[in-house]
Amino acid sequence: MARPRFGFILAVALSLVSPLGHAVVPPLSQPSWAELTTEHRRVLAPLSAEWDKMEGFRRVKWLGVAQRYQGLSSDEQARVQQRMIDWAKLTPDERKRARDKYKSMQKASPEKKEEVKLKWQEYKELPESEQTRLKTEASRKPTPQPAPPKQSVAKEPTVASNPPPAIAPSAQTAPR
Repeated sequence: MARPRFGFILAVALSLVSPLGHAVVPPLSQPSWAELTTEHRRVLAPLSAEWDKMEGFRRVKWLGVAQRYQGLSSDEQARVQQRMIDWAKLTPDERKRARDKYKSMQKASPEKKEEVKLKWQEYKELPESEQTRLKTEASRKPTPQPAPPKQSVAKEPTVASNPPPAIAPSAQTAPR
């Protein structure tokens, strides 16, 4: 009986110690590349160079992919491997843009999602030479960068050489 009460008291004490009033829980560390199982290293091989630099939550996501990998068909496994290779080649900025685009598509209306799906189907039905031409054309176009946030510049009042015309007292007190 004393043990459960002690745990409760400890939890309350820890929550009081935290500056924000929340219990302090250290982030769970994810395995380094060397600590992964042989099977996980085989599946996640395209990510080996950057694994130890990755944030913990990203490692968790990739470990989830590795866990599901064996249940995939050979075609799906090949597709996952190719996407991992493509992902590993992206720069951090390109990855951020891909994540942002994915998030925006998740929030898109069903009509917009359907429109994108139809365009993708049309693209997949094109001859490979046309797909290659479009890829080359798209790679030449500079990717649009988001505009920097506009900074409001406080304008200094200018001193007029001529004073403004006098305003009648009744006009000065009228609400605008």
